[in-house]
Amino acid sequence: MRKVKWGVLGTAYIFERDTALGMQLADNCELTAIAGRNSEKANAFKEKYGFQKAYGSYEELLEDPEIEAVYIPLPNTLHYEWTIKALQHGKHVLCEKPLAPTAKEAEEMFRAAKENHVYLMEAFAYQHSPFIKAVKKEIESGTIGELRYAEAALITSDYLKSNIRMRKESLGGCTYDLGVYAISLIQRMMGTEPETVKAISTFNEDQIDIYTTGIFEYANGAKASFDCGMVLATEKNGCLDRFQIHGTEGSISSVNFGFNCPGNLSYQIKTFDGREELKVVEVPHNYRLEVEQLGRCITEGETPYVTEEFSVSLARTIDRVLKEIGY
Repeated sequence: MRKVKWGVLGTAYIFERDTALGMQLADNCELTAIAGRNSEKANAFKEKYGFQKAYGSYEELLEDPEIEAVYIPLPNTLHYEWTIKALQHGKHVLCEKPLAPTAKEAEEMFRAAKENHVYLMEAFAYQHSPFIKAVKKEIESGTIGELRYAEAALITSDYLKSNIRMRKESLGGCTYDLGVYAISLIQRMMGTEPETVKAISTFNEDQIDIYTTGIFEYANGAKASFDCGMVLATEKNGCLDRFQIHGTEGSISSVNFGFNCPGNLSYQIKTFDGREELKVVEVPHNYRLEVEQLGRCITEGETPYVTEEFSVSLARTIDRVLKEIGY
C-alpha cells in the first residue's frame, strides 16, 4: 500500500486531541512534516508525533516538494486563506470544519482545487463513520418509509472567555463550532437543503451565540429541527449528542451515540407494525477513516465521501441560519 506524504499546518488542539492519533493509525498516511508559527513548538510536535520534519512557518511546509497532502486545523478565519495557498501549491487538502465562513468562499476553494487538479475535502470525521452510513442505509432501504421529521443536537460545556470558541473575530459561537454537526447530520439523512430556515439564538455579553435552535422545512413537506449550545458546566468537557428520524413507517433514534466517538455505538428502530430492534455498530477511530479515505482518493482515484456538493450545500444552509440569528 502506497503511503501519502502528509503535512500539517499548525499545532492546534484538535490535532493534538483527535487527528494526530487518526493519522498515526491510518494505514496509508506518512507523517512527513508539521509547521507552526513557533519553531520550538513545531519541533516539539515533530518529536511527540513522529514527523520527519518541522517548519517554523506555514509557507516553508507548502514549498516542500515532498508533501502531497495537507491537513489544516487552523482557526476558522484562516481556513480560506491557507487552503487556497495549499491548493495553489499543488497540495491535496483536508480542511477542518466549517470549511469556510461562507458558501461563497467554499465555492472559491473548490474552484481553486479544480484549477490545480487536486482534491479538497472538508474534515467531517464523523461523516465517515460506519454508524452514520448504517443509519443512512436504513433510510435508503425504506426501513422507516418516507421521511417526515428529523432532529439532531450537540450541546457541550461552556468555555472560558480565553477559548477561541468564545471570540467573534475568530468565528466562534455554537453554530460554527457545534451546529455544523447537527445540521450536517440532518442534511445527510434528508439528502437535500431545506426550503425554509428559521432560527433563534441566545447570545452572551460578547455577542457570541451560546445556544441556537432552528427549524427546517422541505419542499416535500418534511420538517427538521436542530439544537446546539455551549451551556453545560464550564470547562467540564460535558457533551450531549442525539438524533431522531421519523418516517411514515417508523423511527430511528440514537441510543449510545457521540458524533466522533469510536467504539460500539447503537441506534433503535421502531416500526408501526410492532418491530423493535437495537442495532450496534462497531466504529473505529473516525479521524483515521477520513485520512485514509482522502489518501485513497489520491492514490486510487476514489471520490471524496464529503463531496463538494455536500459541503457547499451545507455552507449555504449555515449562511441562512446565521442570517436568521443576526450573526
